[in-house]
This record gives sequence, C-alpha cells and structure tokens, in this order.
Amino acid sequence: MSVLYIMIPAALVLGITALVAFILSLRGGQYDDLDTPPARMLFDDEVKKKPRQP
Repeated sequence: MSVLYIMIPAALVLGITALVAFILSLRGGQYDDLDTPPARMLFDDEVKKKPRQP
C-alpha cells in the first residue's frame, strides 16, 4: 500500500510532462505538414559536381 504513495505522484509527473511536451510541439509547428516528409524521399537530390582541380 505504501508503494501507491510513490507511484501515483510519479505517474502524474510523467503524464504532465508528456502533456507539456505535446503542447510545446504543437505550438512549435511539429505537426503542421504531415504529407510532404513521407514523399520527400521519392524526389532525387541534385548532385553538385565539383570542378576539376589542375
């Protein structure tokens, strides 16, 4: 029974921390564009050629 005095506050602290992290990521724009990143890997990157050195 005494374990509950430790586990309940620990669970509340972890839950509040996760909620704060989620809210901060929402305000930071983390979830604004969910469609482009999965399709970005399909586009070829342009290869820049290095000039030859004599």
